Amino acid sequence: MPVSSKEIHSKLLELKERSELLRRSFSIVEKRSRLEELNAQVNSPELWSDTAKMANLNKEKRLLENDISLFGGLEEKIDELAAADELLESLADSESDDSLAAEAEKLLSEIDKILNEMEFRKMLGGKTDPLNAIISINAGAGGRESQDWAVMLWRMYTRWCERRGYSVEVVDKVTGDDATAIKNVTFIASGDFAYGYLKAETGVHRLVRISPFDANKRRHTSFASVFVTPEIDDSIEIEIDEKDLKIDTYRSGGAGGQHVNKTDSAIRITHLPTGIVVQCQNDRSQHMNRATAMKILKSKLYELELQKKREESSEAEKQKMGIDFGSQIRSYVLAPYKMVKDHRTDFETGNTDAVLNGEAILDEFIENYLLKNGDQNENH
Repeated sequence: MPVSSKEIHSKLLELKERSELLRRSFSIVEKRSRLEELNAQVNSPELWSDTAKMANLNKEKRLLENDISLFGGLEEKIDELAAADELLESLADSESDDSLAAEAEKLLSEIDKILNEMEFRKMLGGKTDPLNAIISINAGAGGRESQDWAVMLWRMYTRWCERRGYSVEVVDKVTGDDATAIKNVTFIASGDFAYGYLKAETGVHRLVRISPFDANKRRHTSFASVFVTPEIDDSIEIEIDEKDLKIDTYRSGGAGGQHVNKTDSAIRITHLPTGIVVQCQNDRSQHMNRATAMKILKSKLYELELQKKREESSEAEKQKMGIDFGSQIRSYVLAPYKMVKDHRTDFETGNTDAVLNGEAILDEFIENYLLKNGDQNENH
């Protein structure tokens, strides 16, 4: 049964209020002004030779256009609903139009969906949220068990990225007890707001299952850590003194052909003041591997500075957690029952296969975390 005209009118007023709040908090006026500036810049011949800067400007332009278009669509639907509401109010009860009321109800649902999407997008308002993400997965103690768990997480995130249209580039991978196991892997997820979403996954992930490597079919608990940093672009300046770097070259491991096996193309960079170590072996060119390693180092140094600021504002943040019991952000239980639970939000599901396949349910875990930590995310 269609909703009454009074209910439609009341809901319209509520949606208009939410829309006006979003107009201000989403900075639509400022975004339109910034888009005009960018249109002038990208059309300047002086920038055409600077491909990196042009790429950054075009990405910012695209994101602004998406936001403005989303809000424009919202305004159009609210205008349509207002017209339907006015017409329904003008009709006498005997002339009530069920089809018009049904159309108004459909518009209510569509507007509510857009508003929810925009309100969530506010959670991705941090300076680094639109950037690509650098993800490192490290197996915890436990040998083959935890190394297999790292493989499962790697598969989960790569499938999640593919579903969202993000590209994935492996930067470094160290295999474990056999070629299919992973001790640690670092990869870059490239796409709009990759870091904004994936930052929610930083922490220790715990797996409980009947071990496929145990002849007695006993239940085992495994741990792996996930660490996510933004891929810093030219919009954020990070200064690194060359004197603070120790750079080593080595032969790349794994498949790669004769060239990789015979030349020291892989790069390991140690930042002496902090002890941060990054390495890259995905390219046959030592020069390219060095450039990628430096990019990752800048991202880690930037994240380190953010972490220091968080620790200064919250004593609890100072308590570092190891990759073991009691420190996990999320548990994946496959036996004796099936459940994935995020311990930060208490959000859970019994559909473990869908989560580990990187399906849409994983979005709900991420979004629940981001919404719960909205203030922190906006200031990140």
